[in-house]
Amino acid sequence: MSYRNWFKRKLVWLYRKIVHEKASPEYIARGWAIGMFYGCLIPFGLQLVFSIPTSFILKGSKIGATLGTLITNHVTIFFIYPVQCLVGNRLIGGDLSIDYIKGSLYNVMQEQSLSMLLDLGLELLESFFIGGLLFTAVMTPITYFVVLKIVKKYQLRRERKRALKGKACC
Repeated sequence: MSYRNWFKRKLVWLYRKIVHEKASPEYIARGWAIGMFYGCLIPFGLQLVFSIPTSFILKGSKIGATLGTLITNHVTIFFIYPVQCLVGNRLIGGDLSIDYIKGSLYNVMQEQSLSMLLDLGLELLESFFIGGLLFTAVMTPITYFVVLKIVKKYQLRRERKRALKGKACC
């Protein structure tokens, strides 16, 4: 199977997870936005600890809150976290190199140890969270409105099909 076919199947699977949930578009979009929020802000492995309770509090989709965190996963963290740290470091006026950031984060991602994360140093940790805040500020509203539009469009199309089916049989 080619990468293109695999990627297409994953997008179709994701689309179905979004639109087939039996809830209002706002509820579904809110859950996905919550997942994206924590997926960008909280280190990999701790995101569900925050996203699931928040989805209960804010009355958002639990499925979306779970799957939305997957923006950071075992594959993407090797690309996203270094960029996030580099952007955050530049925002605080730092001068860490991408090679230093990658090297430091590589050990943490391989071990997935909280103690190794804390050993990174204050500048890199600040950079991670500042970059994460920026990514969160950008990605959360985008996720909300894109998912909202997708779900509304799907539900409208489904209602039209039902209406046409109802007219045809009577």
